[in-house]
Amino acid sequence: MKWSSGGRSGDIEDRRAGGVSRTAMIGGGGGIIGLVVALIVGLSGGEMPAGFGQAPAAQQTEFKATPEEEKLVDFVSWVLDDIQKTWTGEFQKRGRTYQRAKLVLFRDQVDSACGRQGAAVGPFYCPGDQKAYIDLSFYALLQKRFGAPGDFAQAYVIAHEIGHHIQNLVGTSDKVARLQSRDPSSANAYSVKLELQADCLAGVWAHHTATRGSLEPGDIEEGLRAASAIGDDALQKGAGQAVRPESFTHGSSADRVKWFTRGYQSGREEDCETGL
Repeated sequence: MKWSSGGRSGDIEDRRAGGVSRTAMIGGGGGIIGLVVALIVGLSGGEMPAGFGQAPAAQQTEFKATPEEEKLVDFVSWVLDDIQKTWTGEFQKRGRTYQRAKLVLFRDQVDSACGRQGAAVGPFYCPGDQKAYIDLSFYALLQKRFGAPGDFAQAYVIAHEIGHHIQNLVGTSDKVARLQSRDPSSANAYSVKLELQADCLAGVWAHHTATRGSLEPGDIEEGLRAASAIGDDALQKGAGQAVRPESFTHGSSADRVKWFTRGYQSGREEDCETGL
């Protein structure tokens, strides 16, 4: 991607220096790869590897970011502002006011309005405080374990989580929660529709940032590779499990690619209707 560091975004909340001495809790589920824990468990013979997603219970670790990580924070900051620039404009077109989300950077574990979460859940969005959360070490996992390298793959992750913020602002998240409460047997199906819509909304952003000249050759392919790599079927296969569509919560690789592509080609929020 074509980007330049213009200072840290006012919407970045940096908590990387806090909470690294406590044992992380493995849980949650609103992240971009809700099956990441299941994948690790599957590859480890049914148990979490010792120390995965945890910090020592009684050891204080001094935080000191590397220059490479600080450059990554600059990039994430730029991406966040670019995404929210897109949605500010899109909301204005419809006579609405966009409420900016915060992006919380953390290490190992973090407290949110959705409870305390460990890094193993992956990036997630919490509607209770309108904040997205990411442990930047996830990007190494995305590249090495899921085979999805590249800066646009990293940007796609953030755009997906801000897609959940859009759903929260327009009431879609509350609607899905009500539908799931009324029909628990269809909860997974509703979750898939919500996640695929967030992928489509990420594609909408990609369309607009392309028109601003910020994309380079190969960027969209990086995003599609990431979307495919974290499809529920790909994660289940990677964990040595049988593919069970009834257990999907985020959508198949093909569907995630399909909906991101739809948003990218259209550039319109209204074309992201997944049946909710």
